[in-house]
Amino acid sequence: MLIVGINGSPKKEGNTAFLVREGLAAAAAAGAETALIHIAEALAGQKIPYCTQCSSPCQGACSRNNRLGEAYDLLRRADGILIGSPVYFGSVSAQLKAFWDKSRILRKEKALLNVVGAGVTVGGSRFGGQETTLKALFDMMLIQGMMIVGDGFSEADCGHQGSCGQAPAHSDDFAVARVRLTGKRLAEVAAATTTLRQHRG
Repeated sequence: MLIVGINGSPKKEGNTAFLVREGLAAAAAAGAETALIHIAEALAGQKIPYCTQCSSPCQGACSRNNRLGEAYDLLRRADGILIGSPVYFGSVSAQLKAFWDKSRILRKEKALLNVVGAGVTVGGSRFGGQETTLKALFDMMLIQGMMIVGDGFSEADCGHQGSCGQAPAHSDDFAVARVRLTGKRLAEVAAATTTLRQHRG
């Protein structure tokens, strides 16, 4: 079972990456293999950094034999995906949006159908747009046919839509606890739904 984290921040060692790693550590403790994608690295070398819908249906030209393609290949193997984003003007980062827009090839292949998804967001203040950003993440996942879980777990307070943090994330004990629950729940639900992903593609 593979749980993939996506760091949607342009910063490799920032608040979003920190929380995504915490979630992945909890998934690993629950028995999952884990991997982390840094969006900025995956998009490096792209001649056009955003989707222009150059073909319809998508032929995946932008992700052939490059780092973006390697990231998508990892997602093709995923049983669960934890997507993290900083809050930029009440929504996801431009880098994450570009990465996901270019994933039209995965939608064409139904590669993420029935993959379990969860989100984590980080804002500059306690009420800094984290939940609106989570909603954007959920929409992005739903369009791929993914199944979304919240940040709860049976023996803990289930919280709300997902894990929300305030910068600096390493000082936000509540956010750290929530994302650990998210990672554990992601692994649990991914394990329970394995048969739904045997016919992907």
